[in-house]
Amino acid sequence: MLKLQGWLADYWVVGAGFMAASLIAVAPVVPLSWPVFLIFLHSPLYMVHQVEEHTGDRFRKFANENVFGGRDAPTVASVLVINLPFVWGINLLALYAAFIWGPGWGLVAPYVMIVNALAHLVTSARLRKYNPGLVTSVTLFLPLSVATIWMIGRTGGLVPQWIGAALAILLHLGIIAVVAARYRSLSSSTHSISGEPPLRRRESR
Repeated sequence: MLKLQGWLADYWVVGAGFMAASLIAVAPVVPLSWPVFLIFLHSPLYMVHQVEEHTGDRFRKFANENVFGGRDAPTVASVLVINLPFVWGINLLALYAAFIWGPGWGLVAPYVMIVNALAHLVTSARLRKYNPGLVTSVTLFLPLSVATIWMIGRTGGLVPQWIGAALAILLHLGIIAVVAARYRSLSSSTHSISGEPPLRRRESR
């Protein structure tokens, strides 16, 4: 299992780049209605974003250094789980849902995209610096997600929109909860090793 994780960690971003290029290349001949086609585009453009964000494991390193005080809060394994089965899986399921039941039921894809873009923008504003993934969040995520929500939302009804938005928010809250729990665990371990209670450490500063 560790060998598979190591292999994926080395090559998944390269694979995302090749898949994005392939999907974009075949996009002009994909026989889908325009609203469903917009849902289709979320997969390759998200992969382009992942190339900017995760080449050289830079987003994980950036987050650990700038947000989590040098602790290994997002791990290699968590990055793989979030980006492969969750992001790719959600975009694929959204495409099938839009194709089978109607475009409105694929709106989780643009909502995931827009929540992610806003997270990058908030992080950049808070830290006053570039964070990996920011450029594609602004140039790809926001235009595509807003256009998709606006186009499909006009006829798709409110229920699919609320469901899509709720699922996107819950997904990101779940990720935050898992990473925060690991951060607290690492912080507790550090305090235990030092032999000094966390409260006293804070008061002594």
